[in-house]
Amino acid sequence: MNYPSIIFWSIFVIPLIAALVWLMRQDKRKGITGILILAIILVGCIIYMKITKQFN
Repeated sequence: MNYPSIIFWSIFVIPLIAALVWLMRQDKRKGITGILILAIILVGCIIYMKITKQFN
């Protein structure tokens, strides 16, 4: 991972994910569903970035 990518992840992605997890945990009924959906989206984005980076 290069330096700008580390800055992007540390400033934008990690706080956004933490805020979304906190917000979803506030909803007692469907909190776990939201966290699972967030995890699936996150893994999908990481896989997409890895695949597209291989072709460049």
